[in-house]
Amino acid sequence: MSGFSKDELKRKRVGVLFGGMSSEREVSLRTGAAVSKALRGLGYDVAEIDVGKDLPARLAAEKVEVAFIALHGRYGEDGCVQGLLECMFIPYTGSGVMASSLGMDKVFAKQVFIAHGIPTPPYRAFHSGDEARAAVDSLPFGLPVVVKPSREGSSVGVHICKTRDEYLAAVEDASKLAGSILVEQYIKGREVQGGVLDNEALGVIEVVAAREFYDYEAKYKSGGTTQYLFPAPLPPDQYERVNQVCLAAHRALECSGGSRSDVILTPSGEVFLLEINTLPGMTESSLLPKIAAGRGIDFPGLCERLLQGATLKA
Repeated sequence: MSGFSKDELKRKRVGVLFGGMSSEREVSLRTGAAVSKALRGLGYDVAEIDVGKDLPARLAAEKVEVAFIALHGRYGEDGCVQGLLECMFIPYTGSGVMASSLGMDKVFAKQVFIAHGIPTPPYRAFHSGDEARAAVDSLPFGLPVVVKPSREGSSVGVHICKTRDEYLAAVEDASKLAGSILVEQYIKGREVQGGVLDNEALGVIEVVAAREFYDYEAKYKSGGTTQYLFPAPLPPDQYERVNQVCLAAHRALECSGGSRSDVILTPSGEVFLLEINTLPGMTESSLLPKIAAGRGIDFPGLCERLLQGATLKA
């Protein structure tokens, strides 16, 4: 599990990579600040690096020996930074190039899930807005649907569409963002999230949002209206089933470190995996830290455990 012992890491220069150039920059800034504070509090030598095009030069100038990736979205969560760190022989936290790339692209991740028998909602993928608009009356599952850009996180550009006009507007929005357009059958149910750490299921948390679903506003700007219930108040068999599905997704993509998966639990008890996050948020409102805390792992301890797992994966 561990790439380094605590003593080894205390003698190394740790670069916390945050910010970046994606639509999730604001969230990443918060993650990076929280992680840096936690690691410094534990006595680690931390260099904070706001990631830009000069990242290779910054890593060399700061003499970074181990990288804690606190990035989200494109260029950070999608394998790009992971590939750079592999080429520079700098061990890093989280998943490797392939797992990161697959996890970031919702369409390819779904294909892996289906190949491994992991339940996920039926979908169609479109390469352009024109293709998606032309299919509005021929979708195999009909309305309502969920429209998503395939390579964005934090629910950026995600819309639940109940009417034809809502669908067309959502496609227009998604077509401005990264990747192809994913149109998914809408599955009504409870929103639960499962955490995995070092190839072990940590537990399940239920999210009760005041909004229609757990979107960007509910995640980061709810003003305390979003409720988090840990452990999720589910029957034991359903709780275990969610754990199993989240762990199966983590293993199917060959993830490392921590991951968090989004799941819908229907009234009849069916479990549908929506997506996996290979670099979960690490802010005061983030779910993996909440799940870990419920298991007795405080925030600094979680950061340290992730750091200990830093390795080269190629």
